[in-house]
Amino acid sequence: MTLLNEAQLEQLKEISQYLLQVRQEKSIRIEEVAARTHIQLASLKALEAGKFEELPEPVYVQGFIRRYGDAIGLDGNSLANTFTINIIPSGAKVSNTTNNHSQNLDTRRNIHIPLFVPYILLLVVASIGLIYVLNPKLIVETFALLAKQQNPVSTSKQKTTPSPVRSSPQVESIAQQQNSASTSKAAPAPSLAVAPSESTAKNVEVTLELQDKSWLRVKVDGKTEFVGELTKGERRTWTAEKQLTVRSGNAGAVLITVNNQPATPLGNQGAVKEVIFTPEVNSQESGVRSQ
Repeated sequence: MTLLNEAQLEQLKEISQYLLQVRQEKSIRIEEVAARTHIQLASLKALEAGKFEELPEPVYVQGFIRRYGDAIGLDGNSLANTFTINIIPSGAKVSNTTNNHSQNLDTRRNIHIPLFVPYILLLVVASIGLIYVLNPKLIVETFALLAKQQNPVSTSKQKTTPSPVRSSPQVESIAQQQNSASTSKAAPAPSLAVAPSESTAKNVEVTLELQDKSWLRVKVDGKTEFVGELTKGERRTWTAEKQLTVRSGNAGAVLITVNNQPATPLGNQGAVKEVIFTPEVNSQESGVRSQ
């Protein structure tokens, strides 16, 4: 509760004692009064005990008195009106406040702003806006300058970040050797039977296996890759992107496999034969016959 003056304290004290006396004479428990008036029990006890600092504002206390009186059979409205809530506790304070308020009003009235000042401010703002509209590049530069001013610490940190120290060539070579050794140990041995990928499927792969001695010449994409004699049991494989040509002096001694297909003899025993293989067509015989 706000501070009460002496008159209000006396009035409230007399009213609270009168309510307590009547309640006790009629043997009404304070809990019954709280239930009838819907006022908190703590507030009723504070009112009867004279602990007025624990009560709410005077206007609410006046309502407590009215409901309390009605609950115990009194004229609550008349009893509440005996407690005045509009008494001014101190006239001096009010007069000082009024004087201060009047002085503030006088001070505001004395402030005079010349009429041309708002026009000058308006012209300055309009000029700045026109400059930015006619020169958009200036806006970008201004924002960039503000960003640099707001983040000087981060910029300096980026400039002073030390570059990574490069290791010497000897150290790098040792590290590469160690990495290659560990990779070779960890990697499993490659499988011999690997399904051809899309890229190899576009090529032609030819494997020659000799059943007897024969002279051979192999061209891969127009370039001679092998010329010479192979003996029985030797096996060679070549891969071409466009064209692979095989010429044999003893076609019957050569078993040929194209793109992992079943092996077939290149020709008859003792015959000289030349065969051309491409990715589209597995074989194109050149027409060379045995000699």
